[in-house]
Amino acid sequence: NKETLDYDYLILAPGSHYNYFSHPEWAQYAPSLKTIPDALVIRRKVLTAFEQAEMEEDAQERQACLNFVVVGGGPTGVELAGSIAELAHHTLAEDFRRINPASARILLVEAGPRILGPFHDSLSDQARKRLQSMGVEVREKAMVEDVSAHGVRISGEFLPARTVLWCAGVLASPLLASLGLELDRGGRVPVGPDLSITGYQEIFVLGDAAYCLDKEKPLPGLAPVAIQQGRHMVKVLSSRLRGEAAGPPFQYFDKGSMATVGKAFAVAQRNNWKTAGFFGWLMWVFVHILYLVGFRNRAMVLFQWGWQYFSFDRGARVITQELPPKV
Repeated sequence: NKETLDYDYLILAPGSHYNYFSHPEWAQYAPSLKTIPDALVIRRKVLTAFEQAEMEEDAQERQACLNFVVVGGGPTGVELAGSIAELAHHTLAEDFRRINPASARILLVEAGPRILGPFHDSLSDQARKRLQSMGVEVREKAMVEDVSAHGVRISGEFLPARTVLWCAGVLASPLLASLGLELDRGGRVPVGPDLSITGYQEIFVLGDAAYCLDKEKPLPGLAPVAIQQGRHMVKVLSSRLRGEAAGPPFQYFDKGSMATVGKAFAVAQRNNWKTAGFFGWLMWVFVHILYLVGFRNRAMVLFQWGWQYFSFDRGARVITQELPPKV
């Protein structure tokens, strides 16, 4: 049933989803990481791969279970590849009798010239070297050509793999296509300085769905952008409801970008300032703790992270659904 609602102001913030580049069928074999349910699916898929390898008699099939491919060398892909490497080399090191989890092959695939493209070249280089020291194979300028239940084809080479994880590029919500407006390549709606749609001053678009220019450059699809736009939206609507003149246009305050690369290593930059290593990781921890709601949550997360730092223990190693059928 369809229902029509009247409105005075309409604010659209439908977010985005990962872009499978005209191959939506790949999604069933290569889950992405956007939500908590996505994270649970990935946890189950990774842990299940080790369990299947432990039970597998055929050597080739066992190695296919231990091959992990992460597609996309942005911050999410880099952090995910590093986490799997730590899981294989430390967390699960003593959990199996027949297999050595450290024999897992972890491949990070990036179609662009380097991982962490938005970061400075030096930070990208340090992140790549850090990943390689952790046992991650980094392949840059490599295109994914096919993904199936059997594995992935990368630049003409087929790699048998039971775990392929997708972190490559995003598209704005398909909801925006129903508006009948001109969209950018990423499916975003161009908005004006007050975040409204040109010709529709009562409709606003925020976050990943908005193509918003700042200093003649489009703003990235990051959480700080959406948060600041939301706060600006409150000011705009408050002024309009009071019948006052519109305030200053939206201006984004860039607080910098960060990405972790395994335990106790992160890269961070803001404008011309940049750092990498343990200090960058401490900054990453502080920022993420700061944005949690409530002192209790901050204290609990800080304690859990501290325990994981010294013990390498990740307590939540529960497979919550049945094992998938063997291919």
